[in-house]
Amino acid sequence: MKKDILTIRKFSYLGPWILVVLWMILIFNMSAEPATQSNKLSTGITEKVIETVEKTHLVTDLNKEKINHIIRKNAHFSIYLVLAILVLNAFRKSEKLVGKRLFLALGICVLYAISDEIHQLFVIGRGAQVKDVFIDSAGAAVGIGIYFAVQKKLKNGSNI
Repeated sequence: MKKDILTIRKFSYLGPWILVVLWMILIFNMSAEPATQSNKLSTGITEKVIETVEKTHLVTDLNKEKINHIIRKNAHFSIYLVLAILVLNAFRKSEKLVGKRLFLALGICVLYAISDEIHQLFVIGRGAQVKDVFIDSAGAAVGIGIYFAVQKKLKNGSNI
């Protein structure tokens, strides 16, 4: 029985960090795709978006390249938004770090964004862009804001 409780406690501490690592692996794998493969994925999404928007007849003559660029940058932003939330959630069990969690989470996300751009220097057809680090960092900052806003709501007992 005591062993079971220890196992549960270890998992409740390690589980969130496992999610962080898995998310980082996902980011790494997407960055490891050659430019043609990566662009093929985002272009497919772009075509679906254009197709859906054109069905509304509110907008016509959409610029595929511009929309593809917007979708790619939103993917950067969103992926790091989620990473920041996962990192903060993993720090939740670290009572000694309560006042430092925000800065540690942002630091981890920014450093990972930098390493991700460096990684892309070694991928066929890809390159590092400082602009992407800023977009990733902005996504992480928004994720941190969302995390703390939700925590505050939950602490006050309000519905989200």
